[in-house]
Amino acid sequence: QYERWQPRAKYKLSLDPTFDDVKKLCTSCRRNARSERVLFHYNALGVPKPTINGEIWVFNKSYTQYIPQSIYDLQSWVGTPSICVFDCSAAGLVVNAFQTFAVQRLSEIERISPVSNYPPGSSVPKDAELVARAMQDTILLASCSAHEMLPHNHDLPADVFTACLTTPIKMALTVFCKGSLLRDEGITASLIDRIPGKHNDRKTLLGELNWIFTAITDTIAWNTLPRPLFQKLFRQDLLVASLFRNFLLAERIMHRAHCTPISYPRLPPTYQHHMWQAWDLAAEMCLAQLPALLSGDPSVEF
Repeated sequence: QYERWQPRAKYKLSLDPTFDDVKKLCTSCRRNARSERVLFHYNALGVPKPTINGEIWVFNKSYTQYIPQSIYDLQSWVGTPSICVFDCSAAGLVVNAFQTFAVQRLSEIERISPVSNYPPGSSVPKDAELVARAMQDTILLASCSAHEMLPHNHDLPADVFTACLTTPIKMALTVFCKGSLLRDEGITASLIDRIPGKHNDRKTLLGELNWIFTAITDTIAWNTLPRPLFQKLFRQDLLVASLFRNFLLAERIMHRAHCTPISYPRLPPTYQHHMWQAWDLAAEMCLAQLPALLSGDPSVEF
């Protein structure tokens, strides 16, 4: 799924990893990436929630129990620049810990370095400024806030946050269809799985939907974010831009399930932006054509 958004990058899966597996994977990714951005995606459904001490959970070597994995260690293995995705309950605890440890690491470095980095007479940086300096090359996406649990909704996949980030068109259409009159017209999830076309071919139904989705989410971001932040998140890196466009969808879908995805840098809420109505209209127009397009009739055109 990630290869669709950034085909040139190299991806490695680590299923049910042990502590050593995570360390080996992260250090090798950082070594191979050199100065490029590393993506770390933690998909932890059914796993204990992160601890307030800043730990996530992995398996022991015999796969008999979970053991804690410190975010502090993870930071040093993944390095910077990086983008980390945490799809688990209470994911906001990880974001808080990440920022705390980043500031701690920065202060350890600056204790060794001369303090002359601060201009004479300047005031001590405020907490927010310190966090911004410590996290300047790190981007975080988390499925919910520190006090929230992931939704248990039979209408949504278990990993709804990951699904929004990696298969946004399918997720957006599935959720839209469940609340639309089109569900009475025979539009089902199985039909949505069969939408014809390619993501990068706008002459096809899937390509047109992808183009419209990109235009609408870009518009929402452009009208909502400060220009420097928009430039950083939506224009500098292909994969980061795709993830943040899809993050806007995740916020919209998960808000209905009483979950609040969060990010660093933090974005203002966009789930009520009026441009989502344009997406709903486009989704309805495309889905209405789907049964005819899949009927096998060669005379039917999109």
